Amino acid sequence: MHGLRKRLTPPERLSTRSRIVAALTALILPLAALVVIATPAQAATSATATYAKGSDWGNGFEGKWTIKNTGTTTISSWTVEWDFPAGTRVTSAWDADVTNTGNRWTAKNKSWAGSLAPGATTTFGFNGTGTGSPSNCSLNGGSCDGGTVPGDNPPSAPGTPTSSSVTETSAALAWTAATDDKGVKNYDIYRDGAKVGTVTGLTFTDTGLTKATDYSYTVQARDTADQLGAFSGAHQLRTPGTVNPGSKIKMAYFTQWGVYGRNFHVKNLDTSGTAAKITHINYAFGNVQNGRCTIGDSYADYEKAYTADQSVDGVADTWDQPLRGNFNQLRELKKKHPHIKVLFSFGGWTWSGGFTQAMQNPAAFAESCYNLVEDPRWADVFDGIDLDWEYPNACGLTCDSSGPAVIKTMAQAFRAKVGNNYLLTAAITADASNGGKIDKADYAGAAPFFNWYNVMTYDFFGAWAAQGPTAPHSPLTSYPGIPQEGFNSAAAIAKLKAKGVASEKLLLGVGFYGRGWTGVTQATPGGTATGPAAGTYEPGFEDYKVLKNTCPATGTIGGTAYAKCGNNWWSYDTPATLTSKMSWVKSQNLGGSFAWDLSGDTSNGELITAMDNGLKP
Repeated sequence: MHGLRKRLTPPERLSTRSRIVAALTALILPLAALVVIATPAQAATSATATYAKGSDWGNGFEGKWTIKNTGTTTISSWTVEWDFPAGTRVTSAWDADVTNTGNRWTAKNKSWAGSLAPGATTTFGFNGTGTGSPSNCSLNGGSCDGGTVPGDNPPSAPGTPTSSSVTETSAALAWTAATDDKGVKNYDIYRDGAKVGTVTGLTFTDTGLTKATDYSYTVQARDTADQLGAFSGAHQLRTPGTVNPGSKIKMAYFTQWGVYGRNFHVKNLDTSGTAAKITHINYAFGNVQNGRCTIGDSYADYEKAYTADQSVDGVADTWDQPLRGNFNQLRELKKKHPHIKVLFSFGGWTWSGGFTQAMQNPAAFAESCYNLVEDPRWADVFDGIDLDWEYPNACGLTCDSSGPAVIKTMAQAFRAKVGNNYLLTAAITADASNGGKIDKADYAGAAPFFNWYNVMTYDFFGAWAAQGPTAPHSPLTSYPGIPQEGFNSAAAIAKLKAKGVASEKLLLGVGFYGRGWTGVTQATPGGTATGPAAGTYEPGFEDYKVLKNTCPATGTIGGTAYAKCGNNWWSYDTPATLTSKMSWVKSQNLGGSFAWDLSGDTSNGELITAMDNGLKP
């Protein structure tokens, strides 16, 4: 997990044994079932309520209602009612207040979502259990059918699209026509769940694609009353070409609080040689509060005045400078190393609690984060957004019960806001145990909307289990006597692949730190302990740059190092074990690797150098 501390205190990475991942296999269906009904035309007000079933993971599903004002005057409020058969029910909802009496369900608008101007739409969603579909729908007491002429039906689903003339950057699509009793107006084309075009004909050429990449396309028809029909079947294609092995992602987290007790600044990335060897930086963290993204530490982020000797460019900040702090230093670093991309990371272990409230309105949440990152004062500094929710529909420092679909809903909302040319990533659990955290959320369904996942394959074991057994916190593979099966990197990656996440979208996480116990007599893993070993910033935690000298490695197990010194026992990665891990990354055709966090490395970047060398062709 990723920790966080407040300004002017030592950084403390609050720990958990939850660095974990497993797999039920969620089935992702592209908005398959559409139920539409409509109101007889009224003098000036009429509206439609359209139901769409999103994803279905076997024992549950996601549903969404869209209300559209098809009349000529503003609607001030709305109420949608429907029946579910016995055994089908709503378990949670967002953007509407949903109640029930028996099998009859009622959704009333939130105070901020009741007014609908002519032609305007609003949506609300829910997670449910069961297999039934809604029936007997009513909208404000009338039929949900919504056609401007009584009995106007929505269009049928178009034929599943086919592709031709597929190049590294484009693909031509074609489909058979939908049918409608009043006539089809046009078709919307969706790539990986995001609308990429609208046409009146039966063909569309999509451009701006990436070579050697998988895409999924669906098509939806709209009739002359602007009713949307069912989605077509999904068509999968892969663009030709191969990925250059030299293009592996080498990313690392830079923590804002490092500028305090650690005296670790952006300039250190330049002087250590790190900046020349990494491709991306995740700046940690922004907070998530009251349903939106906020600045985490304004002083460290953009207020701190840097002296000439602390600055990347060797020039001191002035009192009236428009931008100072880490943001300005990152700007200067990018000028010297233009290949580096910087993402603003939101959440982390301490600040993940705000995601649950934020996801009550995913579109507003996404807009707030995008607007913050694209603030004119520092928009040029950032190239994307990283979402570090620990954990969707599971427990970390706090617990979330939003349902498995919430990660996909979040990814869709953010991708719709930021567009297709903006970096969007997520740090995710690595719990490969049966029924573990990967099973709790639809990571496979969300994957098409993210550029990649940062799989947090560290902190599997640590001194939160104060009496042990001692075990390496970041094992690459399992080994005899490992305290928990499924708590290793290879198992996590295998589970994610099995669930349908593409290899190139997975980054292996490594720690630039160790975790340790004290009161240990056994040199090999599996020994008992009396508690966490003393650490500079947190009991049971210490930087690699310290441990390499104070407690040198005495053995390896599961692909990572461990050390026994006096009564203390530590586990951590060394340049040698990182070299082996990077070789494994290449053998698995993963997208690359990332590190938490840069301040734990030596002044000459021993660990980042091992990562860089290990990922070269």
